[in-house]
Amino acid sequence: MASAPIAPYNSSPLGNSSSPNASRESLKMEPLADVAMLPGEERVIDKDIIYICPFNAAVKGKVFITNYRLYFKNTDSTPVTLDVPLGVISRVEKMGGASSRGENSYGLEITCKDMRNLRFALKQEGHSRRDIFEILFKYAFPLSHGMQLFAFLSQEKYEENGWNVYEAMGEYRRQGLPSSEWRVTFINKNYELCDTYPTILVVPYKATEEDLRRVATFRSRCRIPVLSWFHKENHAVIMRCSQPLVGMSGKRNKDDERYLDLIREANGTTKLTIYDARPNVNAVANKATGGGYEGDDAYQNAELVFLDIHNIHVMRESLKKLKDIVYPNVEESHWLSSLESTHWLEHIKLVLSGAIQVADKVSSGSSVVVHCSDGWDRTAQLTSLAMLMLDSFYRTLRGFQVLLEKEWISFGHKFASRIGHGDKNHADQDRSPIFLQFIDCVWQMTKQFPTAFEFNERLLVVILDHLYSCRFGTFLYNCESARESNNVRVKTVSLWSFVDSDTSLYINPFYTSESSRVLYPVASMRHLELWVTYYIRWNPRIQHQQQSPVEQRYKELLALRDQYLKKLEELQLSDSTHLTNSSTPNAATPNQHITHLQTPF
Repeated sequence: MASAPIAPYNSSPLGNSSSPNASRESLKMEPLADVAMLPGEERVIDKDIIYICPFNAAVKGKVFITNYRLYFKNTDSTPVTLDVPLGVISRVEKMGGASSRGENSYGLEITCKDMRNLRFALKQEGHSRRDIFEILFKYAFPLSHGMQLFAFLSQEKYEENGWNVYEAMGEYRRQGLPSSEWRVTFINKNYELCDTYPTILVVPYKATEEDLRRVATFRSRCRIPVLSWFHKENHAVIMRCSQPLVGMSGKRNKDDERYLDLIREANGTTKLTIYDARPNVNAVANKATGGGYEGDDAYQNAELVFLDIHNIHVMRESLKKLKDIVYPNVEESHWLSSLESTHWLEHIKLVLSGAIQVADKVSSGSSVVVHCSDGWDRTAQLTSLAMLMLDSFYRTLRGFQVLLEKEWISFGHKFASRIGHGDKNHADQDRSPIFLQFIDCVWQMTKQFPTAFEFNERLLVVILDHLYSCRFGTFLYNCESARESNNVRVKTVSLWSFVDSDTSLYINPFYTSESSRVLYPVASMRHLELWVTYYIRWNPRIQHQQQSPVEQRYKELLALRDQYLKKLEELQLSDSTHLTNSSTPNAATPNQHITHLQTPF
């Protein structure tokens, strides 16, 4: 439990008496009448303003800005509130000028990372927006102004320490490692081999430390092939890495070729399959910048498969198009053609299809190597989705946390660059929704296999909300070494501390544990859907239900079952007590009594 829980937004903070400093906090929170501020959150400014609501026209109200959020509350009859973590803001622009004509033409326009835009109007006289623009710009982009992200200012406390969720050695042991074919190496303990890899790596048993150093010189960013997942039964593995540095001249590296052969030999297959996430033409083009792919002549015991997944720039543009058609208005008449023109579901299909190929190959007993260009975007999508299909542990609430910590966070997905935490450079070409796309793929799988995942949709939405919020340290920085040098585990709270403080919110009541089942989702446009609950959730005209009626009823039935079981125990206890005190020789045993008690389940 959090020591200072957030009160529901429609309740008074004065009721938050669980905090030891409740009376002092209530004074501090008085200006934000409807929202309890987080420990460490401080109010910076409030201002009368008009919110240009795209659904209810202009709404008069007051905007409060803290060091964590923008909060708007209306002052007229229509109930409208906004609660936007500043980390969600991508861009702040001035709208109109002092001489602008027309009602509400002077103000601010805010572009968000979570599929919505906000527009506020102010009075035109006396530079009325200057103070709020400057403060919002400063606090929404703290790193661009020499300030700290909110995660470092937060004073939230939880009983659960989410930083303990993932421990590399423990996870490799769970998989059945080390073994006679695979060993753990600490060659990267000071991030000397590869500054974007974790300190603990698993490599072929026969590969020496010197072999690893030589292979690193031939792989982009020194991201050598290392083990991600081990199949306990058939000993096939998923390896991940970056592209080889072949270049225009077609360079070869005997150490790299031998190293891939060691991977193949480890489980005795005749061919090693290399999955290159890129389209063939892109992989060829990468030769011009010193990269490339594994050619048939050099890697004779390997087969190369291109998966045709486009790069970060294509994905960024696709999401922009999707945003245009879902916010603020959804145009019903051309909906299907508009959705098709974004190519978003097409990209989801290709990512899922690639992961299915990886999982199927490993399930059939062959080891695979997966890479894209640098091995931290499409590679992470493919390996983690394949592992989700192959390993039921990752489909549990705890296991999914481990999967994200391992494949995305510790193996160096560039969260800071892709999301732009605290950075004003909204047009940065490094920005891309790669992780969002992965979570969308997971959602598609949960739709196709509703009983196979222990966690529910709410968890996926919460993860994405806090991907942007900067409230927790989990998704900050680009790699483990950067988190280490910034003391993230010491100075910030983990998202999993928050999630695990009340796991009941994230449990799928339909979950059925099936330890050995491999999931193969259908990666067909006919079976993929737009994730409306996420992408169109800000539109009040879309019917929102946090829980389906079936799910709600099922939870009620489970609660009823628990009541029956409790009653059963009480009856059993009273029966056994009664029988102990009874001298009747033919009295029924407690078990005989129980067999006549039936519950509706």
